[in-house]
Amino acid sequence: MLPAMRLTTKGRYAVTAMIDLALHQGAGAGGAGGAESGAAVSLRDIALSQSISLSYLEQLFARLRHGGLVAGRRGPGGGYRLARAPGRISIAEIISAVDERIDATLCGGSEDCQHGERCLTHDLWSRISDKLYDFLDDITLGDLMQWPSVQAAAARQDAACQVTVGVPQPAARNQNKTNHKRSAAQ
Repeated sequence: MLPAMRLTTKGRYAVTAMIDLALHQGAGAGGAGGAESGAAVSLRDIALSQSISLSYLEQLFARLRHGGLVAGRRGPGGGYRLARAPGRISIAEIISAVDERIDATLCGGSEDCQHGERCLTHDLWSRISDKLYDFLDDITLGDLMQWPSVQAAAARQDAACQVTVGVPQPAARNQNKTNHKRSAAQ
């Protein structure tokens, strides 16, 4: 049986942050990409555009780094990059890396759903969990980057970041760290 998963805010935020990272680091949608492609993206930029707490992102990215999905760099120009090409990172992998489980069973897969015994519908919910895992494992960040709805949402968020900061932002959002600092100091 495949690993069970339960999708919560942690998994959703991790996927959202990883898509944001993939879109803004400058890597291609499925080709060469990876840790050496494009500029690093700061967690602050992701936090601003996705309305996710910076401290929460730091916790998620520690797990994503431990799972081999991102690579971090400290210092000026630092931030995160994908450790592999977006087309080689599945959504199921991201969710698993932050210790999430998609599991439709009541018992968490332990088969003691009803007074310590397997319930009547255990196999049904277990199979649904497996199908959902397979579905998410077949979708990569590279795939999502190509979805028109994702591209439209990213364009809208990038435009909102420009307005929020109050200064013109370069096309590659991750190059604006100094603009964020300058606008905050003014």
